[in-house]
Amino acid sequence: MAVDNKPDLRVRIGGLELQNPVMTASGTFGYGEEFGDLVNLHCLGGIVAKGISLKPRPGNPPPRVVETACGMLNAIGLENVGVARFINEKMAFLRQTGTAVVVNILGDTVDDYSELATRLNGVEGLAAIEVNISCPNVRKGGVAFGSQPKMARAVTAAVRKQTSLPVIVKLSPNVTDITEIARAVEDSGADAVSLINTLLGMAIDSKARRPRLANIVGGLSGPAIKPVALRMVWQVANAVRIPVIGIGGITTAEDAVEFLLAGATAVQVGTANFVNPRAAEEIVTGLADYLQEQKMESVLDLIGSLQTA
Repeated sequence: MAVDNKPDLRVRIGGLELQNPVMTASGTFGYGEEFGDLVNLHCLGGIVAKGISLKPRPGNPPPRVVETACGMLNAIGLENVGVARFINEKMAFLRQTGTAVVVNILGDTVDDYSELATRLNGVEGLAAIEVNISCPNVRKGGVAFGSQPKMARAVTAAVRKQTSLPVIVKLSPNVTDITEIARAVEDSGADAVSLINTLLGMAIDSKARRPRLANIVGGLSGPAIKPVALRMVWQVANAVRIPVIGIGGITTAEDAVEFLLAGATAVQVGTANFVNPRAAEEIVTGLADYLQEQKMESVLDLIGSLQTA
């Protein structure tokens, strides 16, 4: 219900209620504290912390970030402090932000994901778990968990079994049919899906005749991938019953509106944070303004209202 003529921005992701549908994307907002002096964190719908593994990871050697036309390539290599330090150090700040805190988890085996879910279950201030299934399964020769329905199902089921927190599964776009993966994780107990993760890409220094990234290939993000992300969000929203969180090139409130129209219940702002640290905060304001202009009392009236006929 609108309050004082202001539209109601609240949305629900499984058992998690967000004060508005604008979240930050994992890997683009650190552990939240890095942006604490720049952004009013309390106004965000949610903060998705940097991906966490069982043990600390140093990441890939530099150079590991390259600017591209309308986007960015990164090969950070999932650098993080590990789950113990995240719980003992990073959560102390995050639980004081006044917004929903979601942790992204990653692993090399199904057992890794299961152990992470176990250790994070019941952590004070943690609202949900986002599962990164774009990681390579070392027991399957490095094939990404998210590339095959069977593996995506196994990871989701393992996490679901070990936690009472809402489980969001982050889908990779580097597949033939993303709806097949979405249905697989839904059937295995996911409360929501977020998409898309980065697209694989590369950049070459023509003068040096060498790749610009030390890792050779990296993940492409930013406005360049928005049309692909929108298409996949629309497809998945029409294929599953659980909420969809849209990610990919969202830099303005208008971008966010497009994803909501396509069927997303919430959105995550990623690469835009590097260009404008206040991007997510400005999108919250812009979304409220849009709803007022359209005389909509609730953001729920906007979600999935795309007219295709």
